[in-house]
Amino acid sequence: MSDLNTTPASAPQWRDLRETVQRNCDIADARYAGNDTLCTYLLKMREFYRWERGLPYSMALDRREVGDWVVAREQHWEGLEAQDLDALTLGERRFDPFDHEAVNQHLSPHGLVYGAGYGRGARPLFFLGSLIKLEDYEGYRIYVVGQEMARDLSSPPAMSRGERIFVRRESIRRMVFEMIEAWQMRGAPAEDSLGRALRAYGHDPGNDESLERMVDAEVESAVWHEVGEVLAGRLLGPEWQERVMTVAGSRAERVMRAVRDHLADCLATLPALLDDAPEGALHFYFANLGGMRALLFPQLREAYEGWVKGGTLEELKRLIAPAREHWLTVAERLLREPPETWPVSDEALPSLCPDFSGRRYSVPGQALSRC
Repeated sequence: MSDLNTTPASAPQWRDLRETVQRNCDIADARYAGNDTLCTYLLKMREFYRWERGLPYSMALDRREVGDWVVAREQHWEGLEAQDLDALTLGERRFDPFDHEAVNQHLSPHGLVYGAGYGRGARPLFFLGSLIKLEDYEGYRIYVVGQEMARDLSSPPAMSRGERIFVRRESIRRMVFEMIEAWQMRGAPAEDSLGRALRAYGHDPGNDESLERMVDAEVESAVWHEVGEVLAGRLLGPEWQERVMTVAGSRAERVMRAVRDHLADCLATLPALLDDAPEGALHFYFANLGGMRALLFPQLREAYEGWVKGGTLEELKRLIAPAREHWLTVAERLLREPPETWPVSDEALPSLCPDFSGRRYSVPGQALSRC
């Protein structure tokens, strides 16, 4: 993966582009920011304020100033909600805001990268940032993004579109910091997954270098997950995204995304983490294993805990092949059957979970449970 010299998007020749991308981000926020729970919304707004002001994570925020900024931002959004997304202008050419492929052909030589796509609930996502690394590998292209000059409230750490992978270092740093902050608020339990990860990384709360080591490792993990997403996309075809859009905003969408995440992780992420990644990266993976993903694959957590208690990584490795087959089968079922028949209720969900009973994939001293 090659390092690139970066060009600031704040330079005069890029200012109009930055403003257009930010306007599209604001339009998307105006339409979709209210879909988050109140707690999640306020946390995102706090960090969005920090990003916009360029404030370090170590700086305490003034609640009144943040509150005034939130009110002003919401008033700004009110005037944008009904507006159409703007085309991007580069020289004499205009581009559809979702045509990231054509836009990046113009931006990459200048050390810039543009991302556009859809997130949860069919929410449009956009960003513009500096391009710090670029790699072409086995038919797909990986962009690692540094400083971001335009972004939306959601700002996911990574995304893939077709054969293109975008990994956003600023968003990963923010995710790591917020996870550590929440862990500290829980009393800093040393023997949970995040506590083990921090210990493995030698994390020092007052040392920025230790945070950057974690961010570097998580950038690599995010790359591997998105590689898995590309491979999963090759197996599932364009029909998968079309089906996601038809169930956007529902519990069925959450199930679809969790199934594909597990397939992607079994194709690339877990093999990489279990091969030669730092031990802290594996702990961090399980610190992030929650929500629907955890509900659908409890055996994975059990195998991890078995390793932590003295088992071997072989027990985790032996899960990957059968789990990969299972999640591909489930994904194909979701493509084949109409969404209204999917077993996504609390009572029916266990039918989508793996069943390794009777197979030799158990953790020493215990049987892997069924979902």
